[in-house]
Amino acid sequence: MITSKDNEIIKNAAKLVKSSKHRKTAMQFTAEGVRICCDGVRSGYNPYLFLYTASAREKYSDAYDEIKSVSESAYEVSETIFERLSDTKSPQGFFCVFNILDKKKNLYRINKQGTYAGLENIQDPSNLGTILRTAEALGIDGVIMSGNCCDVYSPKVVRGSMGAVFRVPLVIREDFCDCIKGLVNDGISVYGSTPRDAEDITKVQFSGGVMLIGNEGNGLTEEILSTCTMRVKIPMKGRAESLNAAMAAGLLMWEMLR
Repeated sequence: MITSKDNEIIKNAAKLVKSSKHRKTAMQFTAEGVRICCDGVRSGYNPYLFLYTASAREKYSDAYDEIKSVSESAYEVSETIFERLSDTKSPQGFFCVFNILDKKKNLYRINKQGTYAGLENIQDPSNLGTILRTAEALGIDGVIMSGNCCDVYSPKVVRGSMGAVFRVPLVIREDFCDCIKGLVNDGISVYGSTPRDAEDITKVQFSGGVMLIGNEGNGLTEEILSTCTMRVKIPMKGRAESLNAAMAAGLLMWEMLR
């Protein structure tokens, strides 16, 4: 049992929870909770580290056996130590460290008939987690993110995605604008969501392509919009001028697929 907060394993795990920079440097991220940890394992990813409390081991014995059997290392920790690591209000006593997933090969060649989401500068981890969860539920073929989006491996995104972060084909592109231009040049339809000078999305006939969703406050940049095949908008009644980014993304992806 690890009982010291000064243990190097605990210090590193705590740093992974709090620091995006450390996650990128270490090429690792964390998952907390029985369901999320099991989702990672069942999606084919073996934990680098599994930490658990004695009470959680007894309460979730089947899940404990499943996770521990494939973990590179596993340690029991005291309740006090687990509270130091936890990012949730009601900790369940399961905590895993995974190596960052290499999913670039999943989107190396985009299917021209496939349906994808493109995210530019999404900053709210809750929005990003929900978008990934919705993308998986709807059957989106993959997600392309700009490098200035919030960290997809932050605890809030991992938790909000309900495990989708393990399964949705995902690529992060620092050269996001050049990437979108390349897709258009390859004959792939790219749709930019914006309320200005745009087509009603309910009247557009889709046959695959990429739907772009922009920053919560500012939307897509003009640079990105200028590269799109078509601008589309969600028709709204009343005095509503905009929707939450995750809600808008869900509606846009749904319309592409229906």
